[in-house]
Amino acid sequence: MRSNQLYARGDKSKKGNLNIRLVYDDHTYECYVEIANPLGQQEGKQAPCLRFSVYVPEKYEQEIIDVIMGEQVGVNSKGKPIIEYQPYTFEIKRKNGKYYIHLIYEEEIYGRELTCDEPIQTERIAGIDININRIAVSIVSKQGNFLKSKVFYCHELEYAKENKRNNLIDETVRDMYNWLLQENVGAVVIENIQLRQQHDTDRRFNRLTHHFKKKKLTETILRRGLRLGVRIKKVNPAYTSVIGRFKYMKKYGLSVHESAAFVIGRRGLGYRERLPKELIDTIKAKVKRHLIAVLGSMEESYKQSKSGKKQRQYLGMMLKKIENFKEEHEWSLWNMFHKFCWLNQYQIQLKEV
Repeated sequence: MRSNQLYARGDKSKKGNLNIRLVYDDHTYECYVEIANPLGQQEGKQAPCLRFSVYVPEKYEQEIIDVIMGEQVGVNSKGKPIIEYQPYTFEIKRKNGKYYIHLIYEEEIYGRELTCDEPIQTERIAGIDININRIAVSIVSKQGNFLKSKVFYCHELEYAKENKRNNLIDETVRDMYNWLLQENVGAVVIENIQLRQQHDTDRRFNRLTHHFKKKKLTETILRRGLRLGVRIKKVNPAYTSVIGRFKYMKKYGLSVHESAAFVIGRRGLGYRERLPKELIDTIKAKVKRHLIAVLGSMEESYKQSKSGKKQRQYLGMMLKKIENFKEEHEWSLWNMFHKFCWLNQYQIQLKEV
């Protein structure tokens, strides 16, 4: 039988006794921290302990108990159980007048994070586009074809307090993985947020980011996926929203976020997103004519100004790229399309320069 007390590792006194320990009482089903009180120690006796109740969230309780109690791997010659413990440490921190216990241990994971060059071998892959108030997921076949998509809304993340927000993130990610496992998805592709580009955001996004833990959400997706045995790959998210909007949104009847998730999934499979002939023709005809008209409409006084010279130089560079579009990287062309075109009811219109 296992002991009904769980002892955490702590600092040792000269006599070898633990000064601090984490205790679980399976009669009261509560966790406690016991701290040796040397001020009350009598000669020849152990120091009495101060006991403090610890609140453990229900969803983590069993996991923490399993870590601390260890696993019985056999019995010794006297018939006593041999317990194998998982290495862990904990520390007590004070924050805003309250005390928190940070338990640190290694998780056993079954999935794996793939490198950027490593191919995905599973038949069904999910691309994930993470936003402030929703997670858009598109399932892609190994051949790069669209299969299915779904959006998991979490509007309260925009204004919820920290603890509430963390719970919402956990619940949303859990629901997402439950759906992906039902759809037999074996790998997911997510954005590498360290490489996130400004053109995939807007002013409203920038105003709300201090309320939104993008890093926390990404880490939760990564951690839960590894626990469940999912292969996870990170990709550069550059122009995924732009490509999805102009190339796949109308074709598959998707939202902007779902189409961006589809592009992310395809990018994880190694597919390059070249501009369709229709968009190339739009750049060569409408965009080129538009830029020439802007150059021709500049007043002489503005042309000679510092800002006018800078704009003329920029527009001239764009015109040169259009002339030599076959030599340009596809991202450069998508960037040009993003700067000068927009969709209105699936119709491509020119932006003001």
